Amino acid sequence: MKGRDDIESYLLRMDLPYEEIGQDTWMINSGQKDRNLVVRLAQPVAVFRSKIMDVPEKGREDLYRLLLELNITDLLHGAYGIEGSTIVISDALELENLDFNEFQATVEDMSLAAANHATKLAKFTKPA
Repeated sequence: MKGRDDIESYLLRMDLPYEEIGQDTWMINSGQKDRNLVVRLAQPVAVFRSKIMDVPEKGREDLYRLLLELNITDLLHGAYGIEGSTIVISDALELENLDFNEFQATVEDMSLAAANHATKLAKFTKPA
């Protein structure tokens, strides 16, 4: 079964800026505020999670519909969900057979989705 050394090896191999933020937990720096991807070992899986935005006060029904549509049409790995008052994108991969290609595909898919969907989701965020 894969473990922490394998995850760190994959991160180094992808040449991603990251830091270990806890026991068996790494944060990949995306370069965007609040858009960092966290990878955590939670035997028997590796959990991937990234905050997308806060749940807005208004337009929730339209936002939820959009997120469900994006889950089915645009995401190969993971899905959008709600955690408390936050919209997140998350995925979990089994450690037993985890290889570099699967790890890389998940990280890239989640990062690409967050970037590509930002414009569609921006209309639901509060103006600064």
